[in-house]
Amino acid sequence: MYKKVLPVLALCSALPLRAAEPLLDASDPDRLVELLRAYGYAVVDADPQGDPMIVGRHRGTAYGVLFYSCEQGKNCREVLFSSSWQRGDSDIAVETINLWNQQTRFGKAYLDEVGDPSVEMAVNLYRGVSSDNLKDTMDWWFTVMKDFESTMEQLN
Repeated sequence: MYKKVLPVLALCSALPLRAAEPLLDASDPDRLVELLRAYGYAVVDADPQGDPMIVGRHRGTAYGVLFYSCEQGKNCREVLFSSSWQRGDSDIAVETINLWNQQTRFGKAYLDEVGDPSVEMAVNLYRGVSSDNLKDTMDWWFTVMKDFESTMEQLN
């Protein structure tokens, strides 16, 4: 058995090693905004507490990325993707929001304090994720945002 394993080990040790890609986390808003710019407009800003915040626009729809569990505006652990729609005089039923939440795996919807529909998606980035993982998460966010917006448009 060892005679079969040794040649395989020798071959593996001869293969070039690829350096591991650095993990991305919520401590580097500039890196996150760089990835988000592939989807449209995005800039880094700060919220009223001094924590980072990203303001963006994807296919005409505004969204924000709020940073949480920060230490004096730095070393954040989580982000929250968020978007809201002003509905004017039209009423959105709580039942509609509840149904959307029941049928949707990613994101949560609610009516804000003035009755406007909103959707959010929390992402834990503590200890980091790969660039591919974060890009996939961003793809999911924009899918959630589009699906929710389509639902709200059907109610007009």
